[in-house]
Amino acid sequence: MSKAVILANGAFPTHPLPRSILHEAYPLVCCDGAINRLMIENRIPDVIIGDLDSISPELRQRFGAILIEDPDQETNDLTKAVNWCLRQGIETVSILGATGEREDHTLANIALLARYNRDIHAEMVTDHGTFRVVYTTCCLPSIPGQQVSLFSMTPETAITSTGLKYSLNQMCLWELWQGSLNEATDHTFKLDFAKGCVVVFQTHPPH
Repeated sequence: MSKAVILANGAFPTHPLPRSILHEAYPLVCCDGAINRLMIENRIPDVIIGDLDSISPELRQRFGAILIEDPDQETNDLTKAVNWCLRQGIETVSILGATGEREDHTLANIALLARYNRDIHAEMVTDHGTFRVVYTTCCLPSIPGQQVSLFSMTPETAITSTGLKYSLNQMCLWELWQGSLNEATDHTFKLDFAKGCVVVFQTHPPH
């Protein structure tokens, strides 16, 4: 079991790309509050995990065999789901529904993505695009005109880019906005940096 999909309790996916990931997922790991919206889709998860404070008694009874209660208040339900995947030996996770509701939850989940990628390959897919994490020089696929934003979790890291409309030349992204709202000019773009942690956001291709 090397790949899983996690559904968090944020905005439920409506774009065709995250919806296709959701409906083709195995295993599908559902954070407890998200089960209420998932039921409308007639999609049954393989695991429901969390502190279970957002699930009704009826659903507790119905899904008792796949419920995993984790009362730890030091982690959120998304982190509990990622940790479960790690214990199962899963190597890659796509996270859906982690944005779009409360803004503080959205920011926290994007920041946590960098933490998750220390142990597992994780990406966060929203209705608008995909967040992924890179740690050193890399070349990423793109399409001309695709919107790209860079958020450095290690702002002292000097980054050089090629294939982006607004080039970075040994630039340190000290503030979150500095690497945002860029644009790919080719079918790949390169980020050149020796060591650090950069969250990359790319909008979905037209459908």
